[in-house]
Amino acid sequence: TKPKRASSVMNKKISKRLVKGFMSKPVHRVTPDTALPEAVQLLSDHHISGLPVVNNDGKLIGELTEKDLMVRESGIDVGPYLLLLDSLIYLNNPISWDKQVHQVLGSTVKELMSRNIHTCGQALPLSKAAKLLNDRGTQRLIVVDDYDMPIGIITRGDVVRALAQVVA
Repeated sequence: TKPKRASSVMNKKISKRLVKGFMSKPVHRVTPDTALPEAVQLLSDHHISGLPVVNNDGKLIGELTEKDLMVRESGIDVGPYLLLLDSLIYLNNPISWDKQVHQVLGSTVKELMSRNIHTCGQALPLSKAAKLLNDRGTQRLIVVDDYDMPIGIITRGDVVRALAQVVA
């Protein structure tokens, strides 16, 4: 028989572990009406890079990330334009321009949050969570229950810590 490769053995060990064993709890969350300074303070106080945004029923409806806040702080990118007969003609899509203006001038979470949410269930094998994190190019997955309520967060760092336990 052929000797097993170390990565194959590690993959089998990690695939038996579930997200629920490595996710961070409790979940710090905000609502769309949360003031930005309050959300920023939560991120800073808890050394986290994103917050689930929930509605009044506690259901996940969005996410506020450091990236969303960076757009606000870096200002508006006017993009390419033409000067024609003393008139400025912007070549960017007016919808994206409008979104940027709202992000820069926004004062509540709803004006900056992303509705492109990356989620998973707590029974997902850690190896599949790692694939989702990688494929989606995100830093975290919000772990939700059957009612779309956030119950944990699994990050790239959590996956690396799990791998370290397997190797040790």
